[in-house]
Amino acid sequence: MSGVGSAPGAAAGAAGGVTGGVVLRGVHVGDGVALDVRCAGGVIASVGPSGQGAQSGDTVLDLAGFLVLPAFGEPHAHLDKALTAERVPNPSGDLDGAIEAWIAYRPKLTFDDIVERAEQAARLLLSNGCTAIRTHVDVAANIGMKGVDALVEVRRRLEGLVDLQIVALQAAWDDHGLLREAIARGADIVGGSSHIADDSLAEQLTLLEMAGEMDRPVDLHTDENLRPDSADLRAMADWVQRTGFERAVAASHCCSLGIQDPDTQAATAHEVAAAGISIVTLPQTNLFLQGRAHPVGTPRGLTAVHQLARAGVTVCAGGDNIQDPFNLVGRGDPLEAASLLVTAGHVLPDDAVHAVSGAVRAVLGLPPVTIAPGSPADLVALPARSRREAVAFAPSRRVVLRAGRIVSDGTAR
Repeated sequence: MSGVGSAPGAAAGAAGGVTGGVVLRGVHVGDGVALDVRCAGGVIASVGPSGQGAQSGDTVLDLAGFLVLPAFGEPHAHLDKALTAERVPNPSGDLDGAIEAWIAYRPKLTFDDIVERAEQAARLLLSNGCTAIRTHVDVAANIGMKGVDALVEVRRRLEGLVDLQIVALQAAWDDHGLLREAIARGADIVGGSSHIADDSLAEQLTLLEMAGEMDRPVDLHTDENLRPDSADLRAMADWVQRTGFERAVAASHCCSLGIQDPDTQAATAHEVAAAGISIVTLPQTNLFLQGRAHPVGTPRGLTAVHQLARAGVTVCAGGDNIQDPFNLVGRGDPLEAASLLVTAGHVLPDDAVHAVSGAVRAVLGLPPVTIAPGSPADLVALPARSRREAVAFAPSRRVVLRAGRIVSDGTAR
């Protein structure tokens, strides 16, 4: 590899200092045909036969046999909670236990601690190929704006490396004025956990109406349970269509839809598609938290991925929590989420890779990335012969480009 240092800092520094472009030499797109992908000015400038793509002043990365893909994304993180599994035990292992443990621990958090852990987790995601992250952050009486302020600082530190979107996660039992303050202090998106409120539909309606008043996108934790009668997603779709709400709406989790009968799944999926709502499924965390009350034939805890996709709904996948009481073993790797989609969701590998890359960018409102001239140069290259092999092996070596700049050369992992 030429023009790139041996450590992540050196790689970023070398890329930042060049006056030319960056060439990924010898990569392929899954067909084994060796290509040079040249990036300049933040976009892919050319794609052509290997050995012919470099210009004077370019940094050339010799990546023979590497598969090049659109960069991954994380559509649903909780960076304020990340890397606390050793501190915050969850003996019951379920969602209620995780919530109870986290709320009890939350007053102990400091601004500096949140910044340190959140930045560490975000950089882990970056080294694994993520150039876009949406994170939820708690907004509650016993922590106030501490988490929001910390994530705004992390966003500042990672500017130019990661597109970081902040969702203000309103606690269902707290003063909704906190949500307004969070938006005023730098959060981008209205969020909430309406599904755990005493009246989930009323709480969801309040959050949606507040988003309308503030003209903000919405991303709500929705139907994160396995109750067959839980149908907040369908109510959300009805509200969006009735009101003509024009900002982006995402519903995360939607576990109950996965255990409802096929006719209900199909009807809900078509209403969600008509409303333009995107769905974020979170395999690992929901496989860990859900289904513990069903010791026989345990439900998988995933939403109805295939019904939603057939209806034309954009469905993306994320990792959710990274080693905290909600998910003890997350490693911040989108290929882990893709692998779980394959095994637990019966999704084919190519579609699973799209769910953690192109579909994430669509949900986050970012321009699509293709391996073609003019596309944004947010890319990840890794040693694999196909997308299936990338999911299967999850190679540790990954070269990550953000806007054509080398932001990780793979040695951080």
